[in-house]
Order: sequence, then C-alpha cells, then structure tokens
Amino acid sequence: MARRVNSGSDGLTLVLTAEDVGVEGFYWSCGFHGSDVQKKFVFVWVGNLATQCPGRCAWPFHQPIYGPHTPPVVAPNADVGIDGLVINIAGLLAGAVTNPFGKGYVQGSADAPLEAASACPGAYGKGAYPGYAGELLVDSSSGASYNALGVNGRKFLLPALFKTLPLLSVQP
Repeated sequence: MARRVNSGSDGLTLVLTAEDVGVEGFYWSCGFHGSDVQKKFVFVWVGNLATQCPGRCAWPFHQPIYGPHTPPVVAPNADVGIDGLVINIAGLLAGAVTNPFGKGYVQGSADAPLEAASACPGAYGKGAYPGYAGELLVDSSSGASYNALGVNGRKFLLPALFKTLPLLSVQP
C-alpha cells in the first residue's frame, strides 16, 4: 500500500510503503527522492524499514549489518520501523528541498554527489562517527535516545543537520 500526501505541480509528494510491500532495490536506497522537471513535481519515497533491511536502513535502532556492532539505541517512539522512517524522511526531505531537480546543493564529484543528509550519514549528535550515533539525550523512563522534541513533547531522532533549524527543539 502506498499513500500520497500531496500531489500536483509545484508540490511535493511523499510516498510511504507498508510493511507488506516489497520494493526491488530497497536494500541499496532505503528510500529516494526524484522529480519531473517539466511539471515542477518532486517526490520522496520511503519504504518500511522494520521489514526491509533494518540493519542498514533503521540503524541506530537496529543492529547494523556492517561496521562496528555496538548495541542499538532504543527507538524514541518504541517502533524501530516508524522511528527509522522518521530519520529517512527527514534526510530525503532535506535532499528534495536543497536539490529538487538534480541541479541544486551537493558536494563532491558530479559522478557521485553527496546531498545535505548523505554527506554525514549516521550523525545524530556531537562526536558521531561510523557506528556511533553521537551524544544523544536519553529519556529516563524509557531509555530511548533522541535529539529533537516535537508537539506535545514527542521525542524523535533526526539527522544532525536539523540542529540548525529554529522551528524544532533539537538537542544537544
């Protein structure tokens, strides 16, 4: 099942697939964004991370399939798939906004450009490095790790690049 959140030209469509929907090539992308330049149409697609390659796509909430095997952190909303989905949506939205038609903000070579969130994957807090998400806040009652507060005190883990946004209460 896929759901469209917005449609039409000059908009952004967010497509989320349910856990029973298999997507070819999911392992390599965990989701992606694209566009139709002619129609000024941008989309973001993210699959279900709990069932499709959680060791790659839902890290740091799931044991990684490669690299250092540090224990996973506790998902702030007690759902590895949804909390991983939030991380991937945030990173892909950053790419869709800063490089919507493939001619925007990137760094590195034109053959392998890095977008805003893909330049430092897995960085969520100060001191992050591959296999370590960085210094995160920990909820004393649940043990969940987070770096952002949403509406009604909801806790989330977002890529570190969102620390600079004034609209979110992102910690540390």
